[in-house]
Formats: sequence, C-alpha cells, structure tokens
Amino acid sequence: MPLKSDLQHWGSVAKTLHWLVVLLILVQGALGLVMVGLPKKPFILAFYSLHKSIGMTVLILAALRLGWRAFDPRPQEPASTPHWQALGARAGHALLYLLLFAVPLSGWWFDSLAALRPLYFFGLFEIPPLATPNPGMKAFARGAHEWLFWLLVAVALGHAAMAFVHQFICKDSTLSRMLPGRRTLATSAATRMSESTSATLEKLHVERTIPAASPVAGSARRKPGA
Repeated sequence: MPLKSDLQHWGSVAKTLHWLVVLLILVQGALGLVMVGLPKKPFILAFYSLHKSIGMTVLILAALRLGWRAFDPRPQEPASTPHWQALGARAGHALLYLLLFAVPLSGWWFDSLAALRPLYFFGLFEIPPLATPNPGMKAFARGAHEWLFWLLVAVALGHAAMAFVHQFICKDSTLSRMLPGRRTLATSAATRMSESTSATLEKLHVERTIPAASPVAGSARRKPGA
C-alpha cells in the first residue's frame, strides 16, 4: 500500500496515525474512568503515570499527523457529497485536531500546576513542567481537562456516526477509504474487472471480424463433387 494518499484513498501513513490515535483515546477513556474509582493508595500511581504517558503519546502522534498532512494530499470528497456536508466534515476534522492537542496539553498543564510528582514518559525520561506550581488554579485546570476530554469523545462519536452513514446509507465508501488494506482489495477487484472486460471485448472483436460462411458459398463448394 502506498505511503501517501491520493485523490481517492488515504495512504498507509495517514491510516496508521489515525487508527493509533483512535486506539489510544479508547484506552485513555477506559483508564481514566477506572482511575477515578480506585482508592487513593500507592498502587494507583502506576495508573496515573501510564495515563499521563499515553496522553503525551497522543500529543506526539497528533503533531506527527498534522505535520504529515502538510505533505500528504487529502482525498477528494465523494462526488455525491453536498457542499454543506463537505464544509461540515472539514470543520469537524479541524475541531478534532484542535481537541487532540487541547486535551493532552490541558492534562500536562494540570499536572504542572499540581506538582505532586515529576512527570516521566513511560519511566524513560522526565518531561519538564508546562507551568509553575499553582494550587489555586489546580481545580480549574482539572475541570478544563475533563470537559475537553468529554467534548473530544462527543466530536469523535459524531465523526464516526457520519462515517457509518456515508458508508452504509449513502454507500459512497467514505469509511472504506480509511480501513487498513482496503485500497489493495479495491485495486485487485478493479484489475480483475478490467481484465474480464478486456477479454470480453476482444472475444466480441474476433467474432465480428471472422465472417460467417454463407449458404451460397457452401453450395458452390459442393457443386463440383455432385
């Protein structure tokens, strides 16, 4: 599968970054919901550290994805898509990108204001704080982080719902273009169809260029031996 996208399909790099971010957001949501229900004991620190490290990974992947978009062409919207839907899709994508940065950055900000413990990236190295400690702003930063996350969930669910609508109701293959390996399958099917069509046309051409034997000619060939 080609690395870069074209006018009809997303490339393998865009697909990989897209589905990695989706997977990590699902993990983050489940982990966050589990963390808030756990007792405040030392073992919970491992969950918080993992949550923060995954959040920083989402931030890195979002930056990579945005940078790749600067060099990667965006596939065209299906021809059947109304103009207002195309504009809405672009606005939704822009909001998703904004939230992919805002959610981890707000979490990083909250962690810096709280200054409870150093922030490590999967235990490999320490990440510097985003702001100086400020206990008075801690509650506001935590609330902002939580609300931004739920807004991301709502926008992502709307994005997924519209993809399903286009795929199964409008039947314009919007979702198929982002699924792994779909371009290869579609290309193979198109190649087989093209080969079958070419063989049929060639057969028709041969049949039309070979004249059928006329009854008169047949009679003339049989007359000398009569």
